[in-house]
Parts: sequence; structure tokens; C-alpha cells
Amino acid sequence: MVFPHDFGFVPSTKAEDGDPVDVLILMDEPAFPGCLIPCRLIGVVEGEEIEDGNNVRNDRLIAVSMHSHTHSELQDIKDLDANFVKELKNFFVQYHQLDHKEYKCLGEKGMRAARSLLDTQVIGKAA
Repeated sequence: MVFPHDFGFVPSTKAEDGDPVDVLILMDEPAFPGCLIPCRLIGVVEGEEIEDGNNVRNDRLIAVSMHSHTHSELQDIKDLDANFVKELKNFFVQYHQLDHKEYKCLGEKGMRAARSLLDTQVIGKAA
């Protein structure tokens, strides 16, 4: 199973699951591991991972590459086709099943909620 778009993490962040914050990036051309991609947030797919009876939030940010021409008009997750968002959520569920984990999508929210979520997960940020 391959990710439907480029997928990575936001440096200097730590999510509830202990990993850096995950981000799916919409862009014109695929990237390669280790590169930094300037992006703007358009939303978040809120989710919960269930492993060994423990529920842990595992949200997935959705962003657009700042250099994307194809996705330049996207400003918020609401601008995405509803079927595309449904496919993304189904992908996250199926992806976790490969590791015998349950993933439950709780919904999706727009750019402001994504920004707020990211602001709370930056390592070393003063409160």
C-alpha cells in the first residue's frame, strides 16, 4: 500500500502518539525522503488510533505545497472534493490495519483548527 500523496511530518513537533505531527501534502510532483517542503495548512483529519486497548489521538494535517500550481486555489479542506476526503479517511483506516491497529476517523476540520492543533504541538514553544 502506498500513500496517495506525499506524506511526512512537521519538524520540531510532537503529537499525542509521541511521534512528530503527520502531514499529507498536496503538490504537483512527488518529493523524496528528507526534503523540506514549504506548505500552507488547509485542514486536519482528526483521528484516533486504538492499539492494545489504548485510545490515542493521531490527527493528520492536510497541507498544500506553496509551489503547487495544481492545488493553488485550495485554501481550506472544504475546497476539496468530498469523495477525495472520504478516500483519504478510508486510506488512513486501511493503512493502520496493515499493522493490526484500528484507526477511527473522528471528522475533518478546516485550516484554523489545523493551525491551532499545530501550535499546541511545537516542541519548546513557550506557553
